[in-house]
Amino acid sequence: MSEILYPFGGNAPTHHALGKDLLGGKGANLCEMAGIGLAVPPGFVIPTPLCAAYYDAGGRLPEDLMAALPLGLQHIERSVIGKGATGPVFGDASNPLLVSVRSGARVSMPGMMDTVLNLGLNNETVEGLAARSGNRRFAYDSYRRFIQMYADVVLGLDHYLFEDALELLKDDRGVTLDTELTAEDLEGLVKAYLALVEREQGAPFPQNPALQLMGAVAAVFGSWRSERAAVYRRLNDIPESWGTAVTVQAMVFGNMGETSATGVAFTRDPSTGENRIYGEYLINAQGEDVVAGIRTPQYLTTASRVGAGAKAASMQEAMPEVFAELAATFDLLERHYRDMQDIEFTVQMGKLFILQTRSGKRTAKAALKIACDMVDEGLIDSETAILRVDPQILDQLLHPTLDPAAERPVIAIGLPASPGAASGAIAFDSETAERRAAMGEEVLLVRVETSPEDISGMHAAKGILTARGGMTSHAAVVARGMGRPCVSGAGSIQIDMVTRVLRVAGRDYPEGTVLTLDGATGEVMTGRVPTIQPELSGDFARLMAWADAHRRMKVRANAETPQDCRTARQFGAEGVGLARTEHMFFDATRITHVREMILAADEPARRVALAKLLPAQRADFREMFEIMAGLPVTIRLLDPPLHEFLPAREADFEDVAAAAGVSVAALKRRSSELHEFNPMLGHRGCRLGVTYPEIYEMQARAIFEAALDCEIAPIPEIMVPLVATARELELMKAVIDRTAQAVFSERARTLTYLVGTMIEVPRAALRAAEIAEDAAFFSFGTNDLTQTTLGISRDDAARFLGVYVEQGIYPKDPFVSLDIEGVGELVALAAGRGRAVRPDLKLGICGEHGGDPASIAFCEGLGLDYVSCSPWRVPIARLAAAQAALKAR
Repeated sequence: MSEILYPFGGNAPTHHALGKDLLGGKGANLCEMAGIGLAVPPGFVIPTPLCAAYYDAGGRLPEDLMAALPLGLQHIERSVIGKGATGPVFGDASNPLLVSVRSGARVSMPGMMDTVLNLGLNNETVEGLAARSGNRRFAYDSYRRFIQMYADVVLGLDHYLFEDALELLKDDRGVTLDTELTAEDLEGLVKAYLALVEREQGAPFPQNPALQLMGAVAAVFGSWRSERAAVYRRLNDIPESWGTAVTVQAMVFGNMGETSATGVAFTRDPSTGENRIYGEYLINAQGEDVVAGIRTPQYLTTASRVGAGAKAASMQEAMPEVFAELAATFDLLERHYRDMQDIEFTVQMGKLFILQTRSGKRTAKAALKIACDMVDEGLIDSETAILRVDPQILDQLLHPTLDPAAERPVIAIGLPASPGAASGAIAFDSETAERRAAMGEEVLLVRVETSPEDISGMHAAKGILTARGGMTSHAAVVARGMGRPCVSGAGSIQIDMVTRVLRVAGRDYPEGTVLTLDGATGEVMTGRVPTIQPELSGDFARLMAWADAHRRMKVRANAETPQDCRTARQFGAEGVGLARTEHMFFDATRITHVREMILAADEPARRVALAKLLPAQRADFREMFEIMAGLPVTIRLLDPPLHEFLPAREADFEDVAAAAGVSVAALKRRSSELHEFNPMLGHRGCRLGVTYPEIYEMQARAIFEAALDCEIAPIPEIMVPLVATARELELMKAVIDRTAQAVFSERARTLTYLVGTMIEVPRAALRAAEIAEDAAFFSFGTNDLTQTTLGISRDDAARFLGVYVEQGIYPKDPFVSLDIEGVGELVALAAGRGRAVRPDLKLGICGEHGGDPASIAFCEGLGLDYVSCSPWRVPIARLAAAQAALKAR
């Protein structure tokens, strides 16, 4: 079976060392758990390369795989202990072996791909299962589950057809729960299901177990490219080329009566990180009942049940011996993997089986607490703690929560499934949520229960509310992974999809009504509730301190307002990497002087207007310098073309002309003169400084005067934008140096300053050696460098870049994560050529990529001195820089 199938359980060798890349996360962990002696149902793994082979063959299973499947089944048959002298046999009418077929990518993708349970049942084997188990109801319950799941996953029939038939049967029998149906009821339901399949697809339900298995394996491979899986991969930067493994495993049954159960658990609370068992279970059920929210599950621990005010017995109370074994298993797995685990289990007639373990999805708050607590417990060291936390999830901590002092008009309470707070308009389906969010509206996705098909709507929404489901339901798990607040299982709400209203306590809330969710308490409120800023202390401060001790690169912020600078300092920025001076010019009190300068007929007139701007620029820079308190501040001189400061709408021309003291005709004529067909590549950046050096002279004077006015001497770094030639920088540096000497002479004081440039066009990267002769630093402006290198306008690329990523032309959006092969090569080339001329050349990056962990890792590999990003992403960059440094060792 080598290279085609990898068996686990029974007497099979342990294959987990082959790794998740080959076996998938689920398969590798099953092999590993079997190897350490846990009760894992035996099975085999079809490795990830065969997923690519399936697609290469046009959606057909490879011949060698189909030939190997009987060998894998024989391993399971030899490993399963039956009730009689011999074990069950796949397809045997009197003693059938049933299997599950599950996906298993190398990273967890909960609910995104397909599963088939109870495979191997048909009209004959169901009778054998009934006789062998002595439980006819269990056998037909398993068969009806299999038909519905196989018809949905493999045959592509609408699962609602089967759910409607089940609901009609329950209504006819006057029962509420599936478990209240008798064996005779379920036998009749199976016949109805079989007739439904034949009617819908024009052919009978497949009765050959071998063909059933091949169909299920193909369907699981096929689900790798399903829309929901593709969306999840895009949101989580998972390459399509990885593929998924498939796990085929002996079934164990949680639906065999009151001594059987199934459940999902986390070894620690995935919302808060507290070291307590967190999970749910259902008696007489199968796994999909818990995760799909089909029945409201019960708590595992008595403490959780009491805390929630629930009446149904916890597993600790209903099955104390099995619970004690389960708790010991949780402890063993957490210590073995040295991480919080997400575990699926089944109890079959009192015997515990572990079906899956993986590192559990968790909120940012929980991730920090778990990492810090595990260091204190001696499970991991601080370096492992740094590497354990995904930098991107810190974004969850950097945004507001509900103000505890605010009035909370609560209309319903559900389960606190994912913490955080969100307000938005009700959207009852994913399509509506996506459409309204695309129009700039904040929305909440409100569903009876979510399914994997809702992934796009969940991403578009600010929060999720469901009427059914528990804290380990699909909605809860996915919302926590996305950092979205979620309230699940709000049983008091009713959703009428015909009239599209949410109904609570006799009151209707139409689609579009604004609600607020508190995912930490489970409360649903009307209207918008005020929020407060989070406090970044405790575990956050501790992890950041560890990160700062291990990282090499500095982290600065892109900031040009006092509030930006204060936020940057609060989040630990070590300076300003990019201050865009043009943003200061758009202030209502200054724009008139800017326009006066633009409309001036000659240099003397421009200098008069610039003199009016000087005090405001000086005040701006001084406040920035004082907030940054001696840290380096990189100020980019004026960059955009001048026409951006003139009116664009006809209605504005008269007001601007009157304010500037010119005629409308003169203003329009000047606007026409400045018009450019491609302003991004036009008269902007240092080209303005070369043609109008007095502009850069005024800005340089404002910088030096502001710096000398500060009590704590700042370190101004003056950046000349859009340089393509060494001569451009030489000319602009001369203007800056000449102005510095004039100010120093006037003030009888000096200070240290640097003059450098932004590398944002390919020619500058290619001629970096020459440019470095006059530059004390290079700051890579990767936003524009990406545009000029790829020949793609960032403002217009949204309409096709998504398709490019889907087609594998670019692995990620190159404006989000640096194009390493193209733009990255130019950055590396410029860094090398620049430092060859000037070894002490300071190197940084100030585009949006400065806050992207993958781009930061690339910068670490090149030896850049710092990255600069938006103030709100500074903590993300600090942690990512530490991880990059640790991985580089």
